[in-house]
Amino acid sequence: MKRKIFYAFGSIFLLLSLTACGGNNNSSSGTTSDLTGEQLFAQSCSGCHGADLKKGYAPDLDKIGSKYSSEEIQDIIEKGIGDMPDGLLKGEDAKKVADWLATQE
Repeated sequence: MKRKIFYAFGSIFLLLSLTACGGNNNSSSGTTSDLTGEQLFAQSCSGCHGADLKKGYAPDLDKIGSKYSSEEIQDIIEKGIGDMPDGLLKGEDAKKVADWLATQE
């Protein structure tokens, strides 16, 4: 019985984790709304990278602006890198997040 409960909670946790790292409904133009880069990050990226840019299981981003330009960050957002999948954000939304992240030094 304990084993079934453990697997049930594990399955729920895995499902929620995967949903937090993606599952956006961007249109083909890549724009979801008038959200800022920081708001888009909170919505689409903080589940993996942490709301404070450094307490998630994905790499810390609190000093990403001192390592990459906005254009390089946008390229990473759109194409993915390492375990990060591509296409989580596209177009203008990816640019907004990249511009905001580039200010994090």
